[in-house]
Amino acid sequence: MTKNLYPPFGLAQYHRNRHDNNAIERCMRNVAVGRKNYLFCGSHDAAQRAGLLYSLLVTCKLNNVNPYNWLKDVLSRDINEMPINQIKTLLPYNWKEQ
Repeated sequence: MTKNLYPPFGLAQYHRNRHDNNAIERCMRNVAVGRKNYLFCGSHDAAQRAGLLYSLLVTCKLNNVNPYNWLKDVLSRDINEMPINQIKTLLPYNWKEQ
């Protein structure tokens, strides 16, 4: 009798119209796995360096920059010879592949 009174609320109807959050959960998986792994950096300074590197690599990903090519190019340059006003060109969102 209840089925006839409230047909849109049946289980089959729920499965047909449900909203899926798997895409956001897949994006957040890296954060959850990383949070567990960051506990084992060895020291506070090492954890800060790892966080800095991870944030730069994620910035590469967000700006469609290949992290390997960016890191290889930046580390191969002699940064001591670069003028201080051009250092920002090495950041992933300003970097251009040559």
